[in-house]
Amino acid sequence: MDTCKNSIMYFCALLAARRVHKENGVLSMAQRSAVILAGGEGKRMNSDKPKTLSIVLGKPMLRWIIDSLSESGIKDICVVTGYRKECIEDYLKTQPEPIQTVFQSERLGTGHAVMMAEEFLKRHGGDVVILNGDAPFMDAQTITGAFIQHDETNSSATVISARVDDPTGYGRIVRDKETGALKAITEQKDADSETLKINEVNSGGYWFDTAALLSVLHKITANNNAAEYYLPDALKLLLEQGLPAGAYTAASSDTVLGANDPQQLAELNEIARKKFG
Repeated sequence: MDTCKNSIMYFCALLAARRVHKENGVLSMAQRSAVILAGGEGKRMNSDKPKTLSIVLGKPMLRWIIDSLSESGIKDICVVTGYRKECIEDYLKTQPEPIQTVFQSERLGTGHAVMMAEEFLKRHGGDVVILNGDAPFMDAQTITGAFIQHDETNSSATVISARVDDPTGYGRIVRDKETGALKAITEQKDADSETLKINEVNSGGYWFDTAALLSVLHKITANNNAAEYYLPDALKLLLEQGLPAGAYTAASSDTVLGANDPQQLAELNEIARKKFG
């Protein structure tokens, strides 16, 4: 019990020490880094390249994410590769930013992917945003807004959510009915009838206090039907320790959109044309 209390006191002190500065109207992201999950194969995409290199409005989805991070002032980026890693490595060599890559040899879930970036996380400290590399509409406004809330509430973790018309297939954001505080992220397969009615869903993007994330990263287990390590379980573990964690609701439901097949990719391109023309 004393060990648990000491851990909570340590992280509360750590979280309270964070500071945000603004320089020339842009949020300073010193001690802020990013991990992009880009290991997916995309078996239904009818392509031999990694899914994150699929093109939306003339550029790979991965580039959309990097651009949003750059606009947010985040320069320290690590990309977790997997399927045909050489394709992503070769692409990144042509880009202006120096971006680190790490390899996930087995696709064992999002939590496992972040484990591959452990050394990157240890080197950078501060706070880290973790994003899916196939969600091109995760924009700088959302990333920055989520960080501001994350910092102002001294949270150990902040999940980026969105409200959608059809939440089927997404993890639901469960909040306290009286306070609105985050209680859990419940996957669809685990949700009861009331939870399935919730239309606020997990985008797959998170801000974490890096030290807090590292403290629970290897406590994530694969005790589930898929035998995979899920990143939302890190947030669950932090909540169970009594550490503050929250959810930031993005302004646009497009934030959660990705593509798993050519039709969905075509839909992303159509949305992008309407948005950015």
